[in-house]
Amino acid sequence: MMKIGAANKVNIVYIATAIFLLLLPFFYESRTLFILLTQVFIFAIFAMSYDILLGFTGIVSFGHAMFFGIGAYTIGVFMKRFEPTLPYFLLAVLVTIILTAIVSLILGLLTLRLKSHFYAMLTLAFSGLFLVLAEKWRTVTYGNDGFTFRIPEIFKDRTDFYLICLVMMIAVFIILRRFTNSPLGRVLQAIRENEQRTESLGYSILHYKVIASVISGVMAGMAGLLYSMSLRFVNTSVFTMDITLDALLMTIIGGVGTLVGAVIGAGLIEFAHHFLTELAKVHWIFERWIIFFGIIYILAVMFFPMGIVGTFKKIKFNHKKTKTSKSEEKIAG
Repeated sequence: MMKIGAANKVNIVYIATAIFLLLLPFFYESRTLFILLTQVFIFAIFAMSYDILLGFTGIVSFGHAMFFGIGAYTIGVFMKRFEPTLPYFLLAVLVTIILTAIVSLILGLLTLRLKSHFYAMLTLAFSGLFLVLAEKWRTVTYGNDGFTFRIPEIFKDRTDFYLICLVMMIAVFIILRRFTNSPLGRVLQAIRENEQRTESLGYSILHYKVIASVISGVMAGMAGLLYSMSLRFVNTSVFTMDITLDALLMTIIGGVGTLVGAVIGAGLIEFAHHFLTELAKVHWIFERWIIFFGIIYILAVMFFPMGIVGTFKKIKFNHKKTKTSKSEEKIAG
């Protein structure tokens, strides 16, 4: 019998999980669970978009929320000002892709020449600029009060929207996985490992970083669009630092440079957030749930310093190395 390779085993797990989640609404009914899982799928897309920067290119950004916010406001404004029909929705998706691509391209060309924390702080400044713009441009954004809007009929059913977000997450995962395994993705990983050496080999570092920035920004915009649709409401909170920190924590906890780690991190943080919020209703001590949330994050970093996926990969590698060493000793003996 042929042995199944490690890569094939992983793919089987991915496919089985996807099939289970696709079939879940047909044999289990829980409005709360579906809403929570929908949020997990949306933030998994957002975390994967951030992982392209942090995990695969080695870029730390504190302004990733600006792309998320652009997507959230684009769909909100279109559905508020025009008829909430499928053609206008598709137009909003197209505008989101164009806007996020243009903003990430311009931002990348202006800032990606800077190194480490200088770039991170500048992205934070640009994100703050978008936040101020959203607060001041009240004729369009309604400021911090925000506004509600209607969505096309096809998205109103929570089960249908759950399935759409799930399919979207799977599609983004497949696209980004192919991208990171492509020659272009390999160059990005080389930049992460040693930027100077990669440049000395003749690669234009800035161009590759800008490409990563554009792809990451577009995916983040799509996550913001779905997030706004799930709430049918949008306000300036989509541009805040908290949104970027969520993506950062999801990526780090799950495991940087793995994509699937971003999905796992999104699931853990969203479920932990929901669980602690529910506990706050039971006892007053849990009302400061953010403290417990911080403790969970500290414990995760302590016991899984490389992230959950990264730690398991290291354990598996060490086990395989030990097994190989024992086999060599046995042969030598």
